[in-house]
Amino acid sequence: MSELTILASGLRFPEGPVAMPDGSVILVEIAAGRITRLRTDGSRETVAETGGGPNGLALGPDGKLYCCNNGGFGWADMQGLLVPHGTASDYETGSIQRIDIATGAVETLYSEASNAPLCGPNDIVFDTAGGFWFTDHGKTRARSRDVTGVFYARADGSDCREVIFPLENPNGIGLSPDGKRLYVAETYTAKLWAFDIVAPGEIAAGSGLSGGGGTFLHGAAGYTYFDSLGVDSAGNICVATIGESGISVVSPEGGLVDFVPTPDPFTTNICWGGEDMMTAWITLSGTGQLATMRWPRPGARLAY
Repeated sequence: MSELTILASGLRFPEGPVAMPDGSVILVEIAAGRITRLRTDGSRETVAETGGGPNGLALGPDGKLYCCNNGGFGWADMQGLLVPHGTASDYETGSIQRIDIATGAVETLYSEASNAPLCGPNDIVFDTAGGFWFTDHGKTRARSRDVTGVFYARADGSDCREVIFPLENPNGIGLSPDGKRLYVAETYTAKLWAFDIVAPGEIAAGSGLSGGGGTFLHGAAGYTYFDSLGVDSAGNICVATIGESGISVVSPEGGLVDFVPTPDPFTTNICWGGEDMMTAWITLSGTGQLATMRWPRPGARLAY
């Protein structure tokens, strides 16, 4: 396996990388409240100023970016690492935003769901029907955390609803290559769940006592948190792992296939691109860096 190469530094808690057809990468800088494009020649440009806390990011069927905005974190410097700490003092609500890449125009698509509030939307994935699934990580206060779930929404702004509830601070979300399974990672429990999809925005009735009725796939040991995730072409779920510092590669059956170490304890996300889909980009958020490496398997191609 190839070594990591640092492509960019000085970013303000990067997350949500999106590989673009021209080889550039668009990501969020959560602590700066902006969307940034990193080009192959090393230059960077601001795509949009979202405010709040832009978190998950995905391309939609209309070619625009869809952003999970968590409403803002508080921040702390811990041993030279920038880390989220609680909730921003000016927090009002979470939202889903739609961003025009060409103009930088930002519009709020949803600030609430039909059956639940949006506290801290986190990660997002589109299906081939043109809708998208997203997690709500919730907000953390001095003595409480929100109890949240997973939502499904239409890209035209016509419907947003909570489908899976309750989960423990859900974070990463992704679809199997055939689109029939939804994967969700919980942060503080470091548990990975699978849900069978029966129709766009609908999951099979679960019989489990936890995980919102999903099937438990994998749990990490030790002082470990799960963050965002991606799915490769073999169906493995690649979960950014905090604390142990790296990417946990979990098979669709739940076994740990591999662990790819990284130098930042706040490794938060992964995406793939390039002609063969074997170029991986990994956000090293605590140190404010974007890294790249050749992955041993292609990433699964996203819907858009």
